[in-house]
Amino acid sequence: MGFFDKLKQGLIKSKINFGFKKVDEELLEELEENLIMADVGFETTEEIISNLREKIKKEKIEDQEDVKNALRDELTNIFKDLDQSLDISNTPAVILMVGVNGSGKTTSIGKIANKYIREGKKVLIAAGDTFRAAATEQLEVWANRANAEIVKGKENQDPSSVIFDSCRRAKEINADILICDTAGRLQNKKYLMDELEKMKKVIDRELPNSSKEILLVIDGSTGQNAISQLKSFKETTGITGLVLTKLDGTAKGGIVIRLAKEEKIPVKFIGVGEKIDDMEAFDSKDFINAII
Repeated sequence: MGFFDKLKQGLIKSKINFGFKKVDEELLEELEENLIMADVGFETTEEIISNLREKIKKEKIEDQEDVKNALRDELTNIFKDLDQSLDISNTPAVILMVGVNGSGKTTSIGKIANKYIREGKKVLIAAGDTFRAAATEQLEVWANRANAEIVKGKENQDPSSVIFDSCRRAKEINADILICDTAGRLQNKKYLMDELEKMKKVIDRELPNSSKEILLVIDGSTGQNAISQLKSFKETTGITGLVLTKLDGTAKGGIVIRLAKEEKIPVKFIGVGEKIDDMEAFDSKDFINAII
């Protein structure tokens, strides 16, 4: 199964059904319900339907296929100004991964490392979550699967010192990309956010000219909870993009649309399963075609 087919399968609960014959108000109500049920959110849905209603009226749309295209255009506009590409131009490029425990952060690091190693890049992983005993072990398993080198610290060691060692090692081995794990306990714990700030300072000091991305990993099945997670992390860490995981048929992927529209944060990667190659760079066109 190719990635697009997996994506379609993964977004089965978000699929917008077009079971109507006639283009009328009933159809718009049905579409509105579809979007809300897919986690697009009330306000964003209202705006999409309002614009669609306007377009149908203005262009005298009477054909089902034309309605689909008009909806595709509406969704495309939401993603239009968001840069979905990952900046890894200045090496060693740093990807700082943040997110709450259980969001799929560890597996995402392994999958992203695997993706870039397959593309011929040299990837180093920093095990910066030293607070949770199992975190480093789990990360090591994924690093081995991806054939990536990993820098580890001791349990409860200052995470910033692990990041410091990793920055030094990245320069030593001429790594293309350094992916840093961080602690994932509740996002409202102030000391955790302070820890992230310290890590960022170490990275800026040690690798001043490197490209830097801060990616928040969000479990696609958490729905509205994803919004509050994003707001908490955004305030303190300056998130540059999202990694959406677990779109494996159980999640409602409409949250992607809401995050893009309301929070103006691009999704950079999307995960559709458990395997190491079940993660790809996010493509809004593919995403829209998968749900319509």
